[in-house]
Amino acid sequence: MLETITSYIGPVSALELFVVAGAVLFAGFLRGFVGFGAALIIVMVLSVVFGPLVAVPAANFAGLPATLQLLPTAVRESERSFVIPFCLATFVAAPLGAWILVSIDPAMMRMVISAFVLFMVLMLYCGWQFTRQTGPAALAGAGAAAGLVQGSAGVSGPMAVVVALSRPGTAHQQRANVIGTVTALNFCGLAPFWYYGLFTQEVIVISVMIIPLYSFSIWLGARFFSDRGHHYFRNAALLSLAAIGVTTMILAVRDYFAA
Repeated sequence: MLETITSYIGPVSALELFVVAGAVLFAGFLRGFVGFGAALIIVMVLSVVFGPLVAVPAANFAGLPATLQLLPTAVRESERSFVIPFCLATFVAAPLGAWILVSIDPAMMRMVISAFVLFMVLMLYCGWQFTRQTGPAALAGAGAAAGLVQGSAGVSGPMAVVVALSRPGTAHQQRANVIGTVTALNFCGLAPFWYYGLFTQEVIVISVMIIPLYSFSIWLGARFFSDRGHHYFRNAALLSLAAIGVTTMILAVRDYFAA
């Protein structure tokens, strides 16, 4: 079995496959529960095993069934005046981000993103919020920044979540806003990644291997949210953001000084 897999994706050990499977299960549960965070976990693990030029498009491609799995919730419960301008702007900015991915070392950018995420987590914990009167231009600007990061590093979910959580609303509406924005981030990178030839055989095979575990664990996370997890949604989301910000910062600093 291992020999068959390595014939498609190159040398990989049984331990590495086990670690990838565990990361995908955890990432999917987190995505189903709080609506985000999975791509960053998958990108981090796959980058170690296969490298970033495989990890970023593979995480993006493998996330497509998950977006369709959660999309009905976003359509029913999200705040459209927030989601639509944010999402449209991601598609405009993602091609530039993909150019950065294939042209420039993104370690410095990831450090800046991590610092921003941690700062915003602190602000949200202290009770800061956007108002509902936040204009389409500001939301489009936030979406463009998220699209740029998604194309270049595949880790823009936390930026989208920071904006979504900063708006007033119930846990169900905030989660739906998160799912809506993350859905756009999944789709906005497809055309640029295809244009730059990043959807290789290795990427497709790895993505197909990931999808069943990913979809199952997303279902578990979504069920937990519906049962009782919505009571803990905001704190869980902030804790996840903080953990992701710290982890990304550590890895970005390591990559920057290793270069």
